[in-house]
Amino acid sequence: MIKPVLAFLLCSAIELFGPSTGAVADTRRYACTITAADREPVGVRNERVVLTVQYGCRIADGILGGAGITAVSVSEWAADKGTYLASLEFHRALEGVAIGQLSEATGFSSLEGEQGIAVAASGTTVFNFASGSLAALSGKTLKFTTKLTGLRSFELEFTDWPETLLWK
Repeated sequence: MIKPVLAFLLCSAIELFGPSTGAVADTRRYACTITAADREPVGVRNERVVLTVQYGCRIADGILGGAGITAVSVSEWAADKGTYLASLEFHRALEGVAIGQLSEATGFSSLEGEQGIAVAASGTTVFNFASGSLAALSGKTLKFTTKLTGLRSFELEFTDWPETLLWK
C-alpha cells in the first residue's frame, strides 16, 4: 500500500515541478544590441528620415540559450511614426539556421530633440528558409514586438513561436 502512495506522490511532484508544456509560453525573447545606425534626411525641410540599423540579438539562458540573430533593418520616420521598409534576419541556433524577412511593421517613438528616448515596433516576419534544429520555422509567419531597454539596446519578442522549437 505504501509503494503506490509513494509512486503517486513522486509522479505528482514531477508533474508539478518538472517541465511541462503549460509552463512554457509561446513567445521567444531576445536581448538585442544596435551595432550600427545611419540616418539619412529625405524630403523638404528634413521632416522625414530613412533610418538603417544593424543589430545582433541573443538568448542568454534557458533551453534555447546561445541562439542568436544578426540583422539589418531600414525604416522611414516622419515625426514619431515609423514605417519599416525592409528587414532581413539571420537566425542561428545549435545545429540550425533560418532566414526571416520583414512582412510588415510600424513603429512609434517619443523624441526629445534629435534623440529618440523610446521606440516600440510591431509587425510580422516571414521565414522563407529554415533548416536543422530551426526547420519548423520554414514557411511560418510570426508576429513580433520590440521595446527599448537601454541606450542602443532593445528586446525583440516573437509570439506564436513553434512549440517544437522550445524543447530542442
